[in-house]
Amino acid sequence: MIEFYQLFGQEGKLMKQLKFIMPALLLLTLFTVAADAQTKKTRKTTTKKPATTKTVPPLDVRTAREKVSIQLSNVKRFVDVLGPIAQGIETLDESAKTKRLPKTTVDQNEANKQKVIAAIRNLKVGLTDLETEFRTKTALQKYLPSIKGITELAAESEDLAIAGKFVASKEPLRSVAQKLTDTLAVIPQ
Repeated sequence: MIEFYQLFGQEGKLMKQLKFIMPALLLLTLFTVAADAQTKKTRKTTTKKPATTKTVPPLDVRTAREKVSIQLSNVKRFVDVLGPIAQGIETLDESAKTKRLPKTTVDQNEANKQKVIAAIRNLKVGLTDLETEFRTKTALQKYLPSIKGITELAAESEDLAIAGKFVASKEPLRSVAQKLTDTLAVIPQ
């Protein structure tokens, strides 16, 4: 039993020594972990995005889109130019009915009327060709509902101009421009 007590008696020395050794071991462990964390390189996991393939519409569709864009530009420009001209023609017509105007003014007004009617006819030819192309080509037939009717609207504009209603002849052309804009919205680029 005395030997047993001697172990405890020596334990006091051991405890004093452990009091200094344990904190040193604890600090050494912490510094080792910290140093190890600094030297490790973290791997970034990058997920590769699948390659996006942009589908290009067929050549007929791309060409038709360009033609629609050209006709839209033509119609908008024509409507913008037609406004003041149409107003001037109708004003001169009213003046000719109430007042005596010089023959040259009346002749010039008639020539302007014929020029406007011819311009509307030329515009109608281009629109008719465009609508016909959408009707006949199979790749374009799915876009036909948005462009359908532009020929009739151009003919209506021509009829109004022939009847002497030049200002009113702009409204069907504005509808044509809206249909062409709608068509551009549905045709892929």
